[in-house]
Amino acid sequence: MHSFLRAIGYGNLINHTEEQALIKTVIAEAQEKNIYQDDKVRKAELVFEVAPGVGIVVRGEYDKEEQFHMEHYFPYLKGTTVSAQEEIFISKRVDTDAYTGMCDDFRLGVSLIFYLQNAVDYMRVDRRREQMPHPVIAAGLAREGKILLPVKQDIRAEKIMNADLSHRSKLLSEAKKGNQEAIESLTLDDIDMYSAVSKRAQREDIYSIVNTSFIPYGSESDNYTVLGTIDDMRTEKNCQTGEEIYILQLSCNQMDFEVCINQKDLLGEPQIGRRFRGIIWMQGYVDFNS
Repeated sequence: MHSFLRAIGYGNLINHTEEQALIKTVIAEAQEKNIYQDDKVRKAELVFEVAPGVGIVVRGEYDKEEQFHMEHYFPYLKGTTVSAQEEIFISKRVDTDAYTGMCDDFRLGVSLIFYLQNAVDYMRVDRRREQMPHPVIAAGLAREGKILLPVKQDIRAEKIMNADLSHRSKLLSEAKKGNQEAIESLTLDDIDMYSAVSKRAQREDIYSIVNTSFIPYGSESDNYTVLGTIDDMRTEKNCQTGEEIYILQLSCNQMDFEVCINQKDLLGEPQIGRRFRGIIWMQGYVDFNS
């Protein structure tokens, strides 16, 4: 059973029989079909929406008798905000007929790796355009999370922080090109930052020092521990189960994306201005036409 189904409102799904019944419903009542045809196979994505922008995608192929054969499925949240526009690298996963996207986003300090939501669109792409800069609409699913109070900052401190982040992004870009001065500057900045944080951590809580963070988590390349500020939010209800879910618009290291979490799995009351902390499975919709 997919471990992130509960994030979109299937918290009471408990066994394989119920899971199979759900998949049959998705295949039979899919509101959208995205099909790719080549000389050998007819690939398809069947989309079943359970709340606005939230649902389940079943991927598979049709045989000559027009019978659909499932390969795998996944829950999804379709974001509404362009999170990045960088050169995209797409690779096929080993375990399933699915794809992973990667782009270097210097605001995060790490490569952004995500599960590609629109794989059929990728199959249609001219490979000469594949690695061109494309808009990425990122979104995450969380199995659990916590709400933290915000860190109070004055306008001057916020401007200084944004300027420092922009300067660091430029240094990272230059370091990637092999600029030795940029590499040395980043090394010295990291040493100074480590020293300052270590001193403050002796008398302050770490979450009063670190405002937002974006850190890879575990062995799965598209899982992250995030700490982000809630810029907007809405509550939706799964039309099948009636369970309520939160859609949180987060700002994290100057990158904007949405996160979906079951109301039962969120500790604390979300409000605009407060912060969300949790482990998310990052997905991404790439607009290959732009």
